[in-house]
Amino acid sequence: MLNLEKTDKEGLRKGIKKNGMAYSVRDDRSRFFFPDEWDDFMKQVKKTKRLIFETLIQTGGRIEEVVNIKPKDFDWERNNIRLRVTKIKARKKEKIGKARTLNVSEEFIRKVRKHIRKQNIGDNDLLFNITKYSVYQMMKRCLKKSSIKDDWNFSLHNIRKTNGNWLKALGFSADEICLRLGHDLNTYLRHYGSPNIFDRKDRMGMIRILGRMYGGR
Repeated sequence: MLNLEKTDKEGLRKGIKKNGMAYSVRDDRSRFFFPDEWDDFMKQVKKTKRLIFETLIQTGGRIEEVVNIKPKDFDWERNNIRLRVTKIKARKKEKIGKARTLNVSEEFIRKVRKHIRKQNIGDNDLLFNITKYSVYQMMKRCLKKSSIKDDWNFSLHNIRKTNGNWLKALGFSADEICLRLGHDLNTYLRHYGSPNIFDRKDRMGMIRILGRMYGGR
């Protein structure tokens, strides 16, 4: 068993790997953003860099899935996006990840099309010319600038958890959330909490951030 020491930050422990590298582990990996926290975080992100985070919160996609999106993956008429590169689930003996098609808001689609035109991105080009690590580092820097006290408790994966919790609060069924996130029901039940923790103001904030499509449930 690893011997992890507590840090001065509640819920965070640190240790040393066999190769001598220091690392930290969070006791609670279920942290998600409330809408006002998300607003605070996004204010710290440069306007030209916000779309990748908006794509993560809009789709609930893993960062590996989002950095592989191309313009050809959008159905502009139906406001759909197809996540082609998805997680390969070895325990289920998958040889290739299963693609997922998601409906997204018109507001988000307009932002994506504007980004494509402005950056002159070809249909087969990557939508975001950035690495997973660069996005992670940008997120950590911006969180530190925000007023979120436990900024260390967030990773890119917590944006995915935020999407799932918000969809549950907005009345999406468990089946639909599982399909959108690529989860099975047991994983959904373990990781997503009660929608009753959010109030009316929170739900209005979710709809504002995610777009009108998410308010119709």
